[in-house]
Amino acid sequence: MPGIRPGMALRYEGELYLVVNYQHIHMGRGGATIRTRLKNLITGQVKEISLRDSDEFEEVSLERKSAHLSYIEGENYHFLESDTFEDITFTRDHLGDAIYYLKEGDEVTVLYADGGPINIELPTYVVLEVVETDPGLRGDTASGGSKPAKLETGLVIQVPLFVKVGDKLKIDTRTGEYIERV
Repeated sequence: MPGIRPGMALRYEGELYLVVNYQHIHMGRGGATIRTRLKNLITGQVKEISLRDSDEFEEVSLERKSAHLSYIEGENYHFLESDTFEDITFTRDHLGDAIYYLKEGDEVTVLYADGGPINIELPTYVVLEVVETDPGLRGDTASGGSKPAKLETGLVIQVPLFVKVGDKLKIDTRTGEYIERV
């Protein structure tokens, strides 16, 4: 079985996937299997698949290009590719939960496969402003509890009690968790 590694793109059962992580397993006299966690590059769905030596998949070459979110028009998100200034459009449904981390002017990486754009990669961290949250109580500390906060993109996350409306927060796009106030 060809070497599978995190970040590798592959076509399996007609679908394009990105390898999130993998684990090589060899049990006794049986054949080796590779337990993989794959993210569908079109739908964004993540699933776990066990691959055996007999399973066939094809490594797909991905091209990554820098782009900026130019504007949002209804259900369409228009990105401007940084080098060629090509307009690339994805729908809200296609981007899935990534829309909660995007605002106009943000830089992303557009993934290309089979000659065309297929999806985007978000930066690891984004900075978003709090637009709605309950007021904190006197004596709130960083080690205290948490409360929900709505961010400018519509994302609702748990934040420490000291966070207030207007604060800019650093958010991890992989987990959707609060990292720090900036």
